[in-house]
Amino acid sequence: MANRPQTPGLTVKQQRDARRAEKVAELKRQQERTKRNRLIGIIAGAVAVAAVLALVIVLVVTSATPKPPAEAFDGERTWDDLSATHVSTQVDYQAKYDMSPPAGGDHSATWLNCGVYEQVVPEVNAVHSLEHGAVWVTYDADALDDEQLEQLRSSVPATYTIVSPYEGLASPITLSAWGVQLQLDDVDESTIASFFEKYWQSPDAPEPGASCAGALDGPGKVS
Repeated sequence: MANRPQTPGLTVKQQRDARRAEKVAELKRQQERTKRNRLIGIIAGAVAVAAVLALVIVLVVTSATPKPPAEAFDGERTWDDLSATHVSTQVDYQAKYDMSPPAGGDHSATWLNCGVYEQVVPEVNAVHSLEHGAVWVTYDADALDDEQLEQLRSSVPATYTIVSPYEGLASPITLSAWGVQLQLDDVDESTIASFFEKYWQSPDAPEPGASCAGALDGPGKVS
């Protein structure tokens, strides 16, 4: 075995003790570095957790803060606490609820498939579609020319929407969602878009998101 280098002036035992002390000191330095690195990791992790917690709190507080209700449209009519009983007979919505076309109330157990229609559709079925969050766009066929009618049809979503003529309208166009109705004098695309943004698939409908297909096709369905 090779001899360890000797330190002049020290005995073999003293040199051995010195080497042992140096090893102990190095071990302590390593332990201090490990402890320091662990503390840095703990602090960094705590900071990250605090940042995530702060973000979660902000999101919760923001989502929990109620948004101010959107302003009502000029001329908008609303009905509160409409009944939604399934009936097997026709309903006189004008007499019972003072609404024409209907914007809610008792209706058939079968909903009208959403889509574009060229003929008058059954009210009791269309109202069931309103219950599912659809918007019913009715128009006076004598008040709109072909270009205006095409503009109207293209200005509404392709789903959860019924577009159909209606007899005896008080205005050229009427927009109806569950419990709310707005009359228009022309194809005002901006107002139509705003109405749909506010009421299309509205949580105020009794069953928003329920199907608007797979049931009854009314007469004259185009798409």
